[in-house]
Amino acid sequence: MSIKVFGIPNCGSVKKARTWLEENNIDVHFHDFKKLGIDEEHLNKWCNTLGWEKVVNKKGLTWRGLDDKVKETVKDQQSAIQLMLNHTSVIKRPVIETPKGIIIGYDETELNKLFS
Repeated sequence: MSIKVFGIPNCGSVKKARTWLEENNIDVHFHDFKKLGIDEEHLNKWCNTLGWEKVVNKKGLTWRGLDDKVKETVKDQQSAIQLMLNHTSVIKRPVIETPKGIIIGYDETELNKLFS
């Protein structure tokens, strides 16, 4: 099974997910979107699957640090994608892509369901 984990290496949730996957002998390819960026195609896929409101992390430091005028421009999927292309740190992490589906954030219950 081909598993891709998208995130930032020093993010706590990403570390937990990668550790869980490693402990469960699941081979993953890690994509550091801080260094490698992220393309619009992936963002559209994630938003179409999960909803843009779930992909944009409005609880994180990056979102809270944005100017209010920038936040107000995020009203739909296209404006959210534009924001995420410009500020990859505002993407909720990790994003885990598998042939069975996509999950976002670290949730051991979801990981157990997906890989059982």
